[in-house]
Amino acid sequence: MKKYLIFILLAMFTLVSIGYSQRTGEGVYKEEGENPHEGYVKSFEGTKTCLECHEKEAKDVFHSTHYQWKTDTSDVVGGSGKKLGKINVINDFCTGPWINWIFDIKNKGGKIVTNGCSKCHAGLGLMPSETMSQEQLENIDCLICHAPGYNRKVVNDNGKLRWAPADEKDVLLVRAQNVQKPKKGMCLRCHAGAGGGFNFKRGDIEAGMVKADKDLDVHLAGGLNCVDCHKSKEHRISGRGVDLAGRDNNEFRPTCDTKDCHGNKPHSKNVLNKHTASLDCTVCHIPEFAKREKTDMERNWAHLEYLKDADKYEPEIKFQKNVIPVYAWWNGRSFINDPEKPIKDTKTIFKMAKPDGSIKDTKSKIYAFKLHKANLPYDTETKRLIPVATDIAFLEGNVDKAIKEGAKRAFGKELQRYDFVKTERYMGIFHGVSPKEKALKCNDCHSEKGRIDFKALGYKGDPMKVGGRFSKK
Repeated sequence: MKKYLIFILLAMFTLVSIGYSQRTGEGVYKEEGENPHEGYVKSFEGTKTCLECHEKEAKDVFHSTHYQWKTDTSDVVGGSGKKLGKINVINDFCTGPWINWIFDIKNKGGKIVTNGCSKCHAGLGLMPSETMSQEQLENIDCLICHAPGYNRKVVNDNGKLRWAPADEKDVLLVRAQNVQKPKKGMCLRCHAGAGGGFNFKRGDIEAGMVKADKDLDVHLAGGLNCVDCHKSKEHRISGRGVDLAGRDNNEFRPTCDTKDCHGNKPHSKNVLNKHTASLDCTVCHIPEFAKREKTDMERNWAHLEYLKDADKYEPEIKFQKNVIPVYAWWNGRSFINDPEKPIKDTKTIFKMAKPDGSIKDTKSKIYAFKLHKANLPYDTETKRLIPVATDIAFLEGNVDKAIKEGAKRAFGKELQRYDFVKTERYMGIFHGVSPKEKALKCNDCHSEKGRIDFKALGYKGDPMKVGGRFSKK
């Protein structure tokens, strides 16, 4: 009788599924070898249940970027051995995760205004510590990555906020029994909704990719999952964008030219294969991004707008769809803003993150990028960027109060004066590969109105006319 009750609950839950599942259609599902943990998990008491068998895996997760939210800076020019990441670098979206960690902020109508940046952290509400402890291990949320259909909510536990499963106990037990290798839906829970909304941040990771068609992403439509390319070892996931501080996994690099994928001569025509020496595959095969859902291209923190339907405030945001990328050389290393260093020139555009590389660097290729722009506050005394207290900004719409409170939380100081600086961030475009028939054609680049400014990239002109960087012309 109890089993029938559980499955009735599951059916009801699928119909009323909230949050991410509602947007993507992800829910409880089973595959061959249904409920692989059914014989092991008889009751689920949170992460401590997982730790009974998977303590090593939990320790691996603890050291990973997905939990620590920072890593070494060997790929950062001038990184100086620091560990940088989301947890300690000011960004141009929601500005400062460590001062906006977890909230239960609702408007007068009871709708959630913000739950904080930890909504996309692989933990249950505690800030990650560099010192491992039982408390930190039990803070790891295994289900957020491994349980299909799982949702969570912020709860107040004796005055302390934490994340807790949104499911009833019987449904949660089935979730825990059905844990599996991450599928698209599990990854997209966080990666599709970062930056405040679906596809806001990266632009090339849309919620619809959980059920992608070929026009949206040929790889995902063809049955691949994120982890097929972003391979992992000891819970260290491979892959790095230009605006990320470092790699969590140096053993694997998700590139198109591996022998298991397309190889270094992917085309039938040699003239196209010659392009791969200077062009990354993304340039031709992702001709545009934000195909279905608009993406945030510019965010102005000097002005907060009231959103009537949501009954909340947000910074002024300029959205775009079907965006043509910008193009730049990249050798795999990056310039990342160091939050402890002052801005040298506040009258020019400050680069939050940009690729290292040039036409003369043989390790460099031309890549496709999203160029995100912003207007961010900085302390006129120290010339350092200030993270904004988003709970105040989103609920009250008071820019001045939110900035001053952000400075107090981040630096422990009463801010006297601040101003705003224009910023830019380069973000690699790697997802949303189009079918080959929709890839760029010769004239898309090699024509008078072509999309690539070859002279800006260091060529003397169109390389079809003046020769490429490796030619003797």
